[in-house]
Amino acid sequence: MDDIDAMFSNLLGEIDHLSQSLTQADGDPGEDAASRENSFSIGFTDLNESLNELEDHDLDALMADLGPKIPQQESSSHEGISSRDNAQASTPPTSPKFTPTNFLTSPTAQPSSQEEPQTKAEKIKLALQKLKEAKVRKLIIKVLMSDKSSKTLMVDERQTVREVLDTVFEKTHCDCSFDWSLCETNPELQIERSFEDHECLVELLSAWTRHSENKIYFVLRPQKYVMFTEPQLFYMWKKPKASLSGINSQAKELLIKESFGGSTQIVPDLEGTLYLKEDGKKVWKPRYFVLRASGIYYVPKGKTKSSTDLACFVRFEKVNIYTTSNYRQMYRAPTNFCFILKHPCIQMESPYIKFLCCDDEHTLSLWVTSIRIAKYGTVLYKNYQAAVKRASTLQGFQSPAHKDRSNGHTSLGNPHPGSSYVEGYPHKPPPDFLPPPPQAKHL
Repeated sequence: MDDIDAMFSNLLGEIDHLSQSLTQADGDPGEDAASRENSFSIGFTDLNESLNELEDHDLDALMADLGPKIPQQESSSHEGISSRDNAQASTPPTSPKFTPTNFLTSPTAQPSSQEEPQTKAEKIKLALQKLKEAKVRKLIIKVLMSDKSSKTLMVDERQTVREVLDTVFEKTHCDCSFDWSLCETNPELQIERSFEDHECLVELLSAWTRHSENKIYFVLRPQKYVMFTEPQLFYMWKKPKASLSGINSQAKELLIKESFGGSTQIVPDLEGTLYLKEDGKKVWKPRYFVLRASGIYYVPKGKTKSSTDLACFVRFEKVNIYTTSNYRQMYRAPTNFCFILKHPCIQMESPYIKFLCCDDEHTLSLWVTSIRIAKYGTVLYKNYQAAVKRASTLQGFQSPAHKDRSNGHTSLGNPHPGSSYVEGYPHKPPPDFLPPPPQAKHL
């Protein structure tokens, strides 16, 4: 009986082992390998090119990050991994193209006695090998500057836009102002958007297609936190502009505290007529829109502006707001002061995109900034406070020589001399982004 029990136990073990092997072999291996290869790089044709673009110290940092010494908090952040999963960790997991993949360092580390790679080619070869074994998703990106130069960075899924900005500060020796932004451009739709500081950059870039023409720019956007430097422009917008300019700093602080410091978020009471583009047509019709915390609503024909008569136009949970360029020529818009609302995964023209047009630049700035306030709420205020604190800290550590070099890089912040950044939207696109309209005025 003992022999029979032992044979039965061995048979169960073999069956379990066979089922695990079949599970791992499920799917097309070539497709999975291609998917993993695609997830390593954004903006390059292949991973080898991306790694060659890295500077030596960045490549060394990548090698160290993929090394055997992994921080304990990284391992603890991935719960639910069984001992059987750990035994199979050397097999790279498969993942959908647009789903952020959690890549942690493989538990099977290289022996410490192994010789360290000396040449860059050896480092790249070893980095490619470790990337295939790793489990923390990493992207190698190219950030473009206004002077047509670029910086190549390695980012992972845990980094926020704020952390990536800090890395760019170190590389560019700029003034570390909290107005610096990473801006996404889409030539297909002729749109752009500044990433919010709390967003995870890898997750944002995962919405791009493999051969996307989208680019990332490092530019100054004084409109980024204007809702905190000039809150009266949005919460007292019905008053004449002349009266708003005389508000002192104490009144501004009180307005910010009332709007962002309470238990509930106060959204600007914004409403007015905007032009809506009809689906599939280059026809724009005026509608009366009202902003609420949950989304944008409109007044149907024959109805009043009463809250009971309002119909929902779009909710903010699944869409981002983008500013546009040259829509007067591209879509026959009434003006060039347009913005769109769309899901981040939509990368080309679609009936699910909402096109809106304003009469002037000031109205466009009101709507774009107020929608950001409604969508992100108090998170924007926390981003602003953290950015101000970080900027003052970085500037405090700069040496006088460093500050002199910073002053020499101010051209990065204003890539378009003569363009107006007071109102903020629209502005002339960055170089190599979109051609200006034939009769465009420099605002």
